[in-house]
Amino acid sequence: MNIGIDLGGTWIKAVLINELGDVKHQLYQPTQDQDLGINNWKKAIAEAVETLRQKTDLTIQNIGLSAPGLPNKNNQYIETMPGRLQGLEGFDWSEFLGQKTFVINDAQAATMAEYRFGVAKGFQNMVMLTLGTGVGGGVVLNGQLYQGLLQRAGHLGHISIDNQGLNDITNTPGSLEDAIGNATIQQRSLGKYQTTYELLEDYRKKNTFATWLWLNSVRKLSIGISSIINMFSPEVVVLGGGITQADSDLFDPLNDFLDLYEWRIKQQKIPVLQAQFGDMAGAIGAAGFAQTFGTN
Repeated sequence: MNIGIDLGGTWIKAVLINELGDVKHQLYQPTQDQDLGINNWKKAIAEAVETLRQKTDLTIQNIGLSAPGLPNKNNQYIETMPGRLQGLEGFDWSEFLGQKTFVINDAQAATMAEYRFGVAKGFQNMVMLTLGTGVGGGVVLNGQLYQGLLQRAGHLGHISIDNQGLNDITNTPGSLEDAIGNATIQQRSLGKYQTTYELLEDYRKKNTFATWLWLNSVRKLSIGISSIINMFSPEVVVLGGGITQADSDLFDPLNDFLDLYEWRIKQQKIPVLQAQFGDMAGAIGAAGFAQTFGTN
């Protein structure tokens, strides 16, 4: 059995899964639970792990922890995470939890969930994009999660699709993240919409401005995906995150635009699939990563 933890700014999510990825138990804990006092989220994670240990008579083989930021080169702790979750950087989870714990970036964890147990299971080369407040992602090459120098590989939302656009948080002009991420919807809509959900409501009513704005964002997403396909030549591209809840309102126009922009050698179309896992993807992927990393 394996335990996976997803540490977010709002919620801590924890799962107990078997080697096939079947979730046997899951827990939710507010990240900022005032009853737990200083460093409350650390204590909440320890309590979640102990609760899950008690849910099985089998040995806990691996613990994985998903968190924002960049892990160190051995995936022992988060090395870089400025401005959020004070005390996370450099914190030794293996020592704290009393068992070897493998730490992974949250978007890469979602990628591992789909690769190990979800819609990308069985593929050796895949790319995932998480479409939410921002745009994250992950890359699996030849059956291995590619983390790269400084463990920052997979920040696919920070590729540029408009060199005349505004600089994003990484100083990338006209990034994919700014083109479709929920964080910029107010700016992109000239103040008309506060959320992508509101935009989609008007799009479904065939509002002219909403239709233009949404389809323009999806077109830019298709350009980004086409570029990523050219970079990595994956067997499959997986899309996850809250914006994918638009379902056919996203995937139908996206596929139409991909028909225009994707380079299809010998008419080979790379499938773009909706992620299987929802808000527990980070925890499931962390456990899957720990299972893989722990056996290497």
